[in-house]
Amino acid sequence: MSEQFKSGFVSIIGRPNVGKSTLLNTLVGEKIAIISDKPQTTRNKILAILNEENLQIVFTDTPGIHKPRNKLGEYMVKVANESMGEMDAVLFVIDATTPVTEMEREIASNLVALRVPVILVINKVDAVRKDALLPMIADYSSLHHFDAIVPISALKNDGIDRLRSELEPFMLPGPAFYPDDIATDQHEKQIAAEIIREKLLWLLDKEIPHGIAIEILKMQDKGHIVDIQANIYCEKDSHKGIVIGQNGAVLKKVGSMARTDIQKMLDKKVFLELWVKVKSDWRNKGHLINNFGYK
Repeated sequence: MSEQFKSGFVSIIGRPNVGKSTLLNTLVGEKIAIISDKPQTTRNKILAILNEENLQIVFTDTPGIHKPRNKLGEYMVKVANESMGEMDAVLFVIDATTPVTEMEREIASNLVALRVPVILVINKVDAVRKDALLPMIADYSSLHHFDAIVPISALKNDGIDRLRSELEPFMLPGPAFYPDDIATDQHEKQIAAEIIREKLLWLLDKEIPHGIAIEILKMQDKGHIVDIQANIYCEKDSHKGIVIGQNGAVLKKVGSMARTDIQKMLDKKVFLELWVKVKSDWRNKGHLINNFGYK
């Protein structure tokens, strides 16, 4: 007789830039969430599905919890906080290379009210000495009674199997929520837009990437090729020139890099056209935030 099937939902939370999206991708074995070395890369709740023989875990990668400076930031923090209350378990991800921050103390203080199992995930352990982890574990253990503490390196796939095994007891007997051939609930348009934004995050410095939004105008499968047209919105005329680059160099590079990843996702040739437009201070305008898919 086969083992009883179990399933459940798990939220991945933490402050920005601790490696939540890298962890999500590593857990499910596919690139679902975009990643960069800049904080607040993730803006929406991203769902990814781990399917095993008798187990399905639905992970949600949330925006990093931070002090918002605009309406988009307020939306991101709201998404992160609301997602925690809907879960069967929570992964609280921290960065092994930095000491506990006030934001993390605040997150830890809010975990008690959730009344769900919480696992402390210490990421980037490949970048520190093992003896440096002991005082960090002690610090965090004084803030909350965690159901488990798991050191990992999401980038190097170290400790991921143990993390999965720690999660399994918290999943409940019941059916799968999604078919076993689905890895995410995101539409191809959403993923294509995020891929384009990821390349801009990689290529641009400072604050400019945080003021960028992507709108897919057209995504048409013509059989032998997928035709995609997209607008890149920035907040200032001066930023528009930087996004385009001298003689269009930056925009061409963004297009080339994004096209390569989108072709891998669709397993088809892609024709990608990009335009750059200005929407002044869009991160503080609710209707534009909604228009760009942050709902």
